[in-house]
Amino acid sequence: MSGAAGFASGDAARSGHAERGERVYHNAGNPALLALLPPGARRVLDVGCGAGDNAALLRSREPACEVHGITHSSAEAALSAPRMARVWVFDVEAAWPAELERQRFDALVFSHVLEHLREPSQVLRRSCRLLEPGGSALIAVPNVLGWRQRLRFLAGRFEYAESGVLDATHLRFFTYHTADALLLAGAPELRLDEKRVTGSVPLWWLRRRLLPGGVSAAIDALGCRLRPNLFGAQILLKVSKAPSTRASQATSQRASQR
Repeated sequence: MSGAAGFASGDAARSGHAERGERVYHNAGNPALLALLPPGARRVLDVGCGAGDNAALLRSREPACEVHGITHSSAEAALSAPRMARVWVFDVEAAWPAELERQRFDALVFSHVLEHLREPSQVLRRSCRLLEPGGSALIAVPNVLGWRQRLRFLAGRFEYAESGVLDATHLRFFTYHTADALLLAGAPELRLDEKRVTGSVPLWWLRRRLLPGGVSAAIDALGCRLRPNLFGAQILLKVSKAPSTRASQATSQRASQR
């Protein structure tokens, strides 16, 4: 990412590294996004890996998974390196390392990073060249029209902050209805497989005190399913790369021989 901003990974807390002028993103990973990872994915590239929290979470679930990362921050790279097979430090909107261009992965992870970029759809398309045919890209972006943000807009407040939907380093804003259209524009080789949100309905803090946890979670899930653009806090997309012509022909031939 260009400029002084670092990458986020999930709904992150950010700490400053004044001596380097860099920002480091720490969090507990993004379990809802990683749940979309296809079974059998063994090589994963986390674009905007932060401190490596998604890598740690993923490897705790799939010890055999080999996770690589990209960050714009050398401070983040130092923190994430022990959790990853390899970390590249560079600006994804500039030239890419030739060594990385030769790599191929079963899945790519973009957890709250694309909103920090000038041209996120171009970065997504370029990144997906690294996908194996049939591989998947998992994307999480914040919903700018979630109910909390709507209340702030209704009160006449549009103020940038250190974190959250209006993080001062966010350059692009998405809603449930626009995220896939904007991000997949110009990438005909990518197919939308799944689209969902995570979030909550109002008074969640009260429900969790008065109701069993499962009931409260079910209410939030129902609200997100019925009104995703209102109650969704983050938008999750799973897209896949079309199999190559050669692979498709081989699959068709095998099917015809059965």
